Amino acid sequence: MKSKKLANKKISATTQHYLDIAEIKEDTVILKDGTLRVVLLVSSLNFSLKSEEEQEAIIAAYISFLNFLEFPLQIVIQSRKLDIDGYLGRLKKIEKEQTNELLRMQTAEYRQYVSELVEMGDIMNKRFYVVVPYDPLTDKQKSWFRRFISLFSAAREVKLSQQAFMKRRHDLFQRVEHVVTSLASMSLKSVVLDTQSLIELYYNTYNPDIYNQEKLVELNKIQVEE
Repeated sequence: MKSKKLANKKISATTQHYLDIAEIKEDTVILKDGTLRVVLLVSSLNFSLKSEEEQEAIIAAYISFLNFLEFPLQIVIQSRKLDIDGYLGRLKKIEKEQTNELLRMQTAEYRQYVSELVEMGDIMNKRFYVVVPYDPLTDKQKSWFRRFISLFSAAREVKLSQQAFMKRRHDLFQRVEHVVTSLASMSLKSVVLDTQSLIELYYNTYNPDIYNQEKLVELNKIQVEE
């Protein structure tokens, strides 16, 4: 009887209710406490293959970066199973369009070989992210009581006017430019994740078991219920 009542009970709380993220727009993550985040996808480098002079230059640039850093950063490393669905899809298209029967069979065999190789080898893809935050009132400026109260008034605080949001976003991207320049001095390329990429990143992060089976649709095709 109890299970039937629970089954018939309308679920009022969504998953978003339990997340710190309030909104993602204009390549920016807005948290429920009103603070902002920008996520950078950063390339990697093989430090051991660099010459001694190059290694020393990279270390010096890293030390300089840390010394001039006036705000916290978060470095995230994610390991995901290599996703080659797009590549296999292109091979399948080439296979269907191939007029030469021998080449068509070879393309099919190659597609099957690559698919089995990735599946059997359990090949992982590693990605590196740097999260740049912006808090208009830093933790040093906030009292303990204000931080405590903000936990219960998050919904109210996050309702920023467009003007206030753009001002904070502008200040945040000034930080981002500094980080990108500093990473470039270490021979690391970085790019700001756009809104669609941010949504996919968080979707994949919070749904590690199903993100390969249930692909996220493009942003312009998502319908949001008011």
